[in-house]
Amino acid sequence: MTSKTYEPISARRVAFLGLGVMGYPMAGHLARAGHQVTVYNRTISKSIALCAEFTGDSGQKDAVNYAETPRQAVAGAELVFCCVGNDEDLRSVVLGADGAFAGMRSGAVLVDHTTASANVARELDGRAKELGLHFVDAPVSGGQAGAQNGVLTVMCGGDQAAFDTARPVAMAFSKAFTRLGDSGAGQLAKMVNQICIAGLVQGLAEAIAFGDSAGLDMTQVLDVIGKGAAQSWQMDNRGKTMVAGQFDFGFAVDWMRKDLGLVLDEARRNGAKLPVTALVDQFYADVQQMGGRRWDTSSLIKRLK
Repeated sequence: MTSKTYEPISARRVAFLGLGVMGYPMAGHLARAGHQVTVYNRTISKSIALCAEFTGDSGQKDAVNYAETPRQAVAGAELVFCCVGNDEDLRSVVLGADGAFAGMRSGAVLVDHTTASANVARELDGRAKELGLHFVDAPVSGGQAGAQNGVLTVMCGGDQAAFDTARPVAMAFSKAFTRLGDSGAGQLAKMVNQICIAGLVQGLAEAIAFGDSAGLDMTQVLDVIGKGAAQSWQMDNRGKTMVAGQFDFGFAVDWMRKDLGLVLDEARRNGAKLPVTALVDQFYADVQQMGGRRWDTSSLIKRLK
């Protein structure tokens, strides 16, 4: 993990729900920033493992505790962070007798980092308001490496006051934490992000496959064109690994298909035309059929070789 400098801030009592490849390091950054963190994860062994990292000689003993239900985890927390898999996973940890909303104190804020639908964000925002709580939809970009290094880009939707409460604490794992509008705006912005990525990765895959077929040294070509108008994050970070046939860099094809499903559902509702995105989604389905469900998204090039 890259060393991160944390801004001086008053310690808060917070909760984190969901310790997957993103949530686990995000919760760790909150603890390292000096906050008292209680975590919940469906597989309790991950909660225990995170707690073990903050015991012994680290000087942060008891910085992380765990609970067996979301309701227990959020008791007394000023801020609750969440990062789970999809709409239904989100409802399962937020709603119901053992859900977060049942245990949050009046005025507390739930910040959801799940990439989910704009509809579920609005649904949970409405429910939060009924209960005297606040909800911010805040999906992230930056992948597993961004979470580990504490440099995620976070796109937020929700009330200004709730956003202002969450932002200083969330900067423990973020490089940018930006409000883009009312409830649902964060999820819609993440959909824009995924549309851009889908097209860029397919274009890069085709370019590399073309260059290989033409007999070019594509490592050298990428060095050259990466200094010009073709440059992109995808080229800088995935171009040479695509040339090398390496596809183990975090954000999996299964997750991208889930995200593109959300995009295409929203496009059907709002009338946006996304012909390239729909095509790339089908290309990712081909990669899944090839056995690449856990390969990272740059594995689109496998279809072309």
